[in-house]
Amino acid sequence: MSLKFGILDQSIIFPGQTASEALGNTVKLAQLAETLGFERFWVSEHHDSPGMAGSSPEVLIAYLLAQTKSIRIGSGGVMLQHYSPYKVAENFNVLASLAPGRVELGIGRAPGGLPRSTKALQKGAAEAATLAEKLTELEQLLIAPTGAEHPLAGLEASPLPVHPADIYLLGTSVSSAELAAEKGYPYAFALFINNDPDTAGKAIDTYRNNFNRSLGGEPKTILALSVIASDSEEEANALAGHFKSVRVTLASGKTVNVGSLEQAKEFARQAGEDYTAEERDADITRGTKETVRKRLLEIQEQYGVDEFVFTTIIPDFAKRIRSFELLKEAFEGELV
Repeated sequence: MSLKFGILDQSIIFPGQTASEALGNTVKLAQLAETLGFERFWVSEHHDSPGMAGSSPEVLIAYLLAQTKSIRIGSGGVMLQHYSPYKVAENFNVLASLAPGRVELGIGRAPGGLPRSTKALQKGAAEAATLAEKLTELEQLLIAPTGAEHPLAGLEASPLPVHPADIYLLGTSVSSAELAAEKGYPYAFALFINNDPDTAGKAIDTYRNNFNRSLGGEPKTILALSVIASDSEEEANALAGHFKSVRVTLASGKTVNVGSLEQAKEFARQAGEDYTAEERDADITRGTKETVRKRLLEIQEQYGVDEFVFTTIIPDFAKRIRSFELLKEAFEGELV
């Protein structure tokens, strides 16, 4: 059996760290992932979040490409709802021209922050296009000038690279799976955010069953999950701590996942809506490399996914490195 692994790093600023140190650790993790033979390394986008340093994935990706040689570097993901598809296309066309074949453009549906930051990011926006409409425009701009049907016909997101960035759609719901299937994109389900196995299973099945093969591709599924591998079960459990995930449902019906009940309350306050919140223990695959291997194989069989992308919340950077090294050891000879 062959597997592909990747890392999603959120550039978390742990207690006692500076943002510079957090970003420096992200660079080291990208280099480690390349050394270990992992397939990809993604960085996230968070706004108005003092505990996370990764607010601009495009800028961070450029630096990571310069600090590595072969691993694929991408966004996990760019929150397209906030931005002009034209500008996103320009950014990633520059990146893809600098590092042909190594750039991945993961698109996220979440706001990436609280309502206050969403208002700031979208200030002055003249259009209220849907995500599907923005994706269509972005896809065209990545490969060619706009067609005659576009209001700005002939517009080019230069430079046009020989190998444009590959688009991935990221999500935590069935609706995101439907959109990925319609567009013919690879689909990554973030189990570390929405750890409801029923939703994950339904989303992945929906994606496969509705995938638009007329576009010439085949479905590709990625499961993003939180993993902690350690030299003992006791240490792994201690490192996992008592992290929670909270799903917020606003009175308008909008849902979002946050890290605590306090964040849920603040999100609803900024949105100006009543809300309900469901708190769950964070779903973290943990244990020795043998335990983690067994569990990952069970998860792969359960969901039938093609690849894994791992994230981890270990504050001790040396133990974070050790966790990824143990993952490599657990599947020695099976990574491609």
